[in-house]
Amino acid sequence: MLDIRWIRENPQALDAALEKRNAQPVSSEVLALDETRRTIATELQDLQARRNEISKLVGQAKAKGEDAADLFEEMKNVGPQAKALEEKQRNADEALDKRLSSIPNILFDDVPKGDDEDENVELRTWGEKTKLSFEPKAHYDLGEDLGMLDFETAGTMSGARFVWQQADLARLERALACYMLDTLREKGFTEVNPPLLVNTETMYGTGQLPKFEDDQFKTTDGRWLIPTSEVSLTNFAQGKILKESDLPYRFTAWTPCFRKEAGSAGRDTRGLIRMHQFYKVEMVQLVHPEKSEEAHEYMTTCAEEILRGLNIPYRVLMLCSGDTGFGARKTYDLEAWIPAQGKYREISSCSNCGDFQARRMKARFKGKDGKAQFIHTLNGSGVAVGRALVAVMENYQNEDGSLTVPDVLQVYMGGQKIIKGLAS
Repeated sequence: MLDIRWIRENPQALDAALEKRNAQPVSSEVLALDETRRTIATELQDLQARRNEISKLVGQAKAKGEDAADLFEEMKNVGPQAKALEEKQRNADEALDKRLSSIPNILFDDVPKGDDEDENVELRTWGEKTKLSFEPKAHYDLGEDLGMLDFETAGTMSGARFVWQQADLARLERALACYMLDTLREKGFTEVNPPLLVNTETMYGTGQLPKFEDDQFKTTDGRWLIPTSEVSLTNFAQGKILKESDLPYRFTAWTPCFRKEAGSAGRDTRGLIRMHQFYKVEMVQLVHPEKSEEAHEYMTTCAEEILRGLNIPYRVLMLCSGDTGFGARKTYDLEAWIPAQGKYREISSCSNCGDFQARRMKARFKGKDGKAQFIHTLNGSGVAVGRALVAVMENYQNEDGSLTVPDVLQVYMGGQKIIKGLAS
C-alpha cells in the first residue's frame, strides 16, 4: 500500500508512475476520498471538543447553582451526532483503504517501460543451451514413459492440473528441494516450516487480497491455502516493531503451494509448468530500507547459484513495467533453458517490494533515532521445485529415455546416477 501523505504531496508523480504501468490515473479520486475522510474527522473532533466543553460548563453551572437545562439539551443532541459521524468516518476510512489497496506499487526508475513479457530486458545469460544428439522429449512424455508421472490418475482424483508423481521422480524432486535448502542455509537463510493455512489479514498483508482473490483457494472456515510461502514468511513481521540490530531477517521454506491459475486458461495445459498444487523453495528478506536494493541483488545471485550448481543454462531478465507484479518495485526473472520447447521458461522470480507490503502489515523497526519506520520486504523463488524438475528432466535426458542425475543431487539420491523406467 502507498503512503497517502506521499500521494497528497506527489499526485502527478503517482499518475505518471501508473501510466508507466499502463494503468489509469487515480490521484484525483484518491485525493477526493482523502479530503472527505479528513473533513469528517475534523467535524468529529470539533464535536467531541464541544462535548468536552459542555461537560465542563455543566460542572461549572452546578457549582454555582445555575440552571444548566440548555446545556443538557444540547448534550442530548451531541451524542447521536457523534455516533453518526463516527459511522461516516469508518465508512470513509474503509473507502480510502479499499482504493489504496488496489493501487500497484511505484516502480523504480530503472525498470524499463513496456507492455508485456515480450519487452522484458535480458541482462545476462549463463551456460550454453543444451544440444542433444537426438530429438528431445518433453518432460511430461519422459515422465509418463518412465512410469513415474500419471496425470490421468490425478485427474480422476482431483481434476486437471494435478499429477501423481512416484518412485525416482518423486525422490528427485525431494532431492532438488534439499539441495536448494542446504544452499540457502549456507547463504544465511533460516529454514522455516510455516503455516500453510492463513487468515484474510495475512493474505492482505502481502497483497494477495483483494486483487487476486479469484486465484486463491479458500477453506469453508474462512482461511486460505497459501499460494506461496512468501505469504507466511513475510507476515512474520505483521504488526511488529523489530529491532534494527536484528535486521536483516532471511527466511527460506519448502512448502506446497496452491493456486487456481484462474487467468491461465489454455496455457501450459500439459505437464508440470502450471499446476494447482506444486512445491517451491521460497526466499524472503526483511531488511533496512537502505539495504533493500543490495538485498535484491544478493537474493538473485543465490537463485543463480542454485541453477549453476545444477548446470542448467539460464538467463536473467529485468521485467518491464507491464509485466512487473502488483506489489513489486523491481523484479528479476530467472529463466531456465527447456530443450523440448526450444526456449527459456521462468524458474525463479525475485522482487523488491520496498515498504509496500510493510505498510499493509504494519511491519516496522525502531531506528537509531527511536522512531518506528517501515521495513522493506523482498521475496524470490529459490527456486520453483517443480519447474526445476522440468529443467533437470529435459536437460539431463538420454536417448533411451533414462535420466542422468545431476552431480549435486546424487548425494540426496543415495549415490544414484541414472533414473530408468519402472519396467527396466
